Amino acid sequence: MHTPSPKPISRRGFIAAGTSAALLTTLAACGGGNTTATVQDTQAAKGLDIQGDHLTYDPNTLVNNGDPITIEWWLWDGDEKFKAFADAYSKIHPNVEIKIVNQAWDDYWTKLPLALQGDDGPALFNIHNSYHENVLPYCEAYDMDLDSLSQDFVGVDGHVIDDSVYYIDYGLMTGLIFYNKAMWETAGLTDEDIPTTWDEFREIAKKLTVRDGNSFQQAGFDFNDSLYLMLLGKHYQSGYNLFDASGTSVQVDNEVMKSDFQYFKDLYDVDQVGSPDFGPNAQEAFGQGLSAMHYSWGHLYGTMANDYPEIEFGTFQFPVNNADETPYAYDRYNGESTPGINKNASDGAREVAQDFLKFFLTSNDLLVDLCLNYSLFPSSVALADNTEIKQHPVTSALGSIDRYVWPGPMPATVEDNMKIAVSDVLYNGVGIPEALTTAKAAIDADIAKTDFSSVEGLYAHADELVG
Repeated sequence: MHTPSPKPISRRGFIAAGTSAALLTTLAACGGGNTTATVQDTQAAKGLDIQGDHLTYDPNTLVNNGDPITIEWWLWDGDEKFKAFADAYSKIHPNVEIKIVNQAWDDYWTKLPLALQGDDGPALFNIHNSYHENVLPYCEAYDMDLDSLSQDFVGVDGHVIDDSVYYIDYGLMTGLIFYNKAMWETAGLTDEDIPTTWDEFREIAKKLTVRDGNSFQQAGFDFNDSLYLMLLGKHYQSGYNLFDASGTSVQVDNEVMKSDFQYFKDLYDVDQVGSPDFGPNAQEAFGQGLSAMHYSWGHLYGTMANDYPEIEFGTFQFPVNNADETPYAYDRYNGESTPGINKNASDGAREVAQDFLKFFLTSNDLLVDLCLNYSLFPSSVALADNTEIKQHPVTSALGSIDRYVWPGPMPATVEDNMKIAVSDVLYNGVGIPEALTTAKAAIDADIAKTDFSSVEGLYAHADELVG
């Protein structure tokens, strides 16, 4: 998922669609350019091309009968990138103003559900699928043909509820290994040494470790606050889903998860490539040049570019168990969600929001720009072979995107309790079996209070499942 961490300025520009309609005039306002639309749009036929492949958007229409309307779009990050969509849309429909309202992450999830209960909440609002249960009751279903949507975007089926979707993914994020290129070279390693298996990875981590007696000068691999992420993904490589056949009970206490946990713990205890005492923030240690390798999801690329520009780093795909076999999956992924539509908004606002979402999903240049900003692999089929996506250090390292599993909109309890399990093992002397059994009990109890059910059965290679 993307969080409110700094992101790089995208290297792409965008060309907003032109229009021969009347220029937008606005009332002057103070405070960040907040304005109110005042133009009447009278020109439906704007001479613009229809966008999209199967799902299409025809800009040659009047929205809200051409009457002026202003709606709000709430989000927690990426003001400029999302505003690019709003600005491009308003150039086509000058009677529409979309005001971007940015909230801090923690404030957002407190204020948004409250705002949506009334009739003055935002017409559009960004969704994170870990808060699925909180916002779904206030969402209006997309007015789109599902067959067309499914042909143009990956993973739509996993979002279908009673033959409708309320949001889908515009981009996919997953994990990979980041490595310090200077440390790599100092250790005598080349591109030929990039590990593809966990056995190879272990040996590379040893070579990258620099110690002075009992003290670390450089950790070969530091995972103190990212191990929970690896444990929630690596077990797929052995052919095991995160949830059992019911889709509501986690399998975090099985033998595969225990073995995976032990592998990583041995990297510290046996190989001494790092230590629980090295520092609680593995991302920060990597950014400060204290560790040679770090596992993170793609958002670290933006953080490194902004916060640690002096570190030259590379990336490679999550290693696998056996180089001669394609794994059931490399890892799990999570989607960055398209905006939701407020079902309690006015008729005109909901009409605009529905129209805008079709524009959003068919604006390929802007989608590429947005995905590059967050280091996401686009879920749009049309963008899979985009040159900039294929050259990006994160997305280019992922391999075949159809070998990553989406478990569904997992409640936050899954990650929260796995963090606790890792902390208990690394810092509190709790055994791996006990920590995982405790985590499972807590997660299952929390999930039982929700409507969540895994969608792992929709995975493209679900027929290869072992357990």
